[in-house]
Amino acid sequence: MWACHDCDALQREVSLPSGGSARCWRCGALLCRACDDDDTAAVERTLALTLAAAVLFVVALGFPLVGLDMQGSRHSTTLGGAVATLWQQDSKLVATLVATTTMLLPSLELGAMLWLLLPLSLGQRPAAGREVLRGLLAIRPWGMVEVFVLGVLVALVKLASIASVLPGVALWCFGGLIFLFAAAAASFDAHQTWHRLEVAT
Repeated sequence: MWACHDCDALQREVSLPSGGSARCWRCGALLCRACDDDDTAAVERTLALTLAAAVLFVVALGFPLVGLDMQGSRHSTTLGGAVATLWQQDSKLVATLVATTTMLLPSLELGAMLWLLLPLSLGQRPAAGREVLRGLLAIRPWGMVEVFVLGVLVALVKLASIASVLPGVALWCFGGLIFLFAAAAASFDAHQTWHRLEVAT
């Protein structure tokens, strides 16, 4: 059974001809496209977006997120430094949530995508592919990079009245990461990936 992601209507799963697609009987939303075994363009496109997102994510974790210049004294911090500061200030729950939703889960999502897409782009079956795909679909809703960036921007607007705010390299990288995550998610088709896992050698 398929559940429509727009209206939640349940419908039977049907076999599709090459190039065909299935749409919801109630709202007409696209449910799935048939996978052409010889066409790897979708996998390669998603892989390219995922690799670019991984590079930006590594840069975002290693460079300062934001800097503050207050009365000639300049301070900057990375995302890891911000999490450590929250932990030291007895905000352990907030620190854990920030670390989980902006560092751990995006890392797992990118790792799972690369684990699946790199072998599939070469026509090979990744080890434990089904389990990794299930895990990817389970953790994807919990990565909240965009919520984090929005919170940082709100904080920067409030701090602008008391200090000079200097956006760091990591903040720009997180901004780009939002768009790359969205593009990769739009390009990634779980049904096609499952089919490729079945037919890959």
